[in-house]
Amino acid sequence: MDNQDILQRIQALVKEEHELRGGSPADGGGTDPDSGTRLKRVEEDLDQCWDLLRQRRAKADAGENPADADARPISQVESYRQ
Repeated sequence: MDNQDILQRIQALVKEEHELRGGSPADGGGTDPDSGTRLKRVEEDLDQCWDLLRQRRAKADAGENPADADARPISQVESYRQ
């Protein structure tokens, strides 16, 4: 997976996140009880993708091979301080 693949994945996840957040019960959106669970998963996947992209860019800037970057576990990525 290269940076462009990661960026495309991020774009797809952002689109899905907006769709999940955009619906309201009045217009038929947001009524699915699983949408909250899915939204949490999308947010976690987004954080993981952004972290991987940052790792790859940092390795490239340091003259290292970006392909050596690995996706960190969600539990690790989600515990970062903002």
